[in-house]
Amino acid sequence: MKTEKINVLLVEDEATLAMIIRDTLEETGVFSIYITENGEKGLRRFFEEKPDIIVTDVMMPFMDGFEMIRRIRQTDTLTPVIFLTARSAIKDVVEGFELGANDYLRKPFGMQELIVRIKALVRKLPPEIKATSLFTIGEYKLDTIAQKLYHRQDEEELSYRETEILKRLCQNLNQVVNSQDILLELWGDDSFFNSRSLHVFITKLRHKLSKDERIRIVNIRGIGYKLTL
Repeated sequence: MKTEKINVLLVEDEATLAMIIRDTLEETGVFSIYITENGEKGLRRFFEEKPDIIVTDVMMPFMDGFEMIRRIRQTDTLTPVIFLTARSAIKDVVEGFELGANDYLRKPFGMQELIVRIKALVRKLPPEIKATSLFTIGEYKLDTIAQKLYHRQDEEELSYRETEILKRLCQNLNQVVNSQDILLELWGDDSFFNSRSLHVFITKLRHKLSKDERIRIVNIRGIGYKLTL
């Protein structure tokens, strides 16, 4: 019986080390590896691939590993994270765990140790590790895989961005979702033009949810949006 591979997102700016890790893990036949070289690209790749585990360096250009995981943890609290770092100060280790890391491996490390730790974390995951694809919003139901919004007997197709924005709001019901994080994850940057585009999508979603008067998408000026019931 064929075993499904463990999908690993590796975020590492040292190209040689990244290649060694990828080749070593893939040679086992157990892992499939996605590589990016900084936190910005890692953030986008995470939401594209939905990996089983993240293995990331801390010190990287453009966006470091701590900031990348901070943003991921706003919408995903389950996917395990291993930090790889040469930094050994206790405060750095503590900061990593406070951000939501599951393990910490100091460089240099043995490849077998990394393999063992990845397998151990993935084995601990509950069957529902992948965030649910179905959400109930008052009288509505959202299916993020089918990209459809249901209201009683009616159904409406959503665009990819409409689906992903609404999913993030559902995952953080009654909590503010940061606009910058949405823009970086779904548009790739948080420019003024893209901010206006996000506002247009929010307006469309308000209209699509208008059949249940209890549902509100509140604009928290200068911060983001909040879905309330």
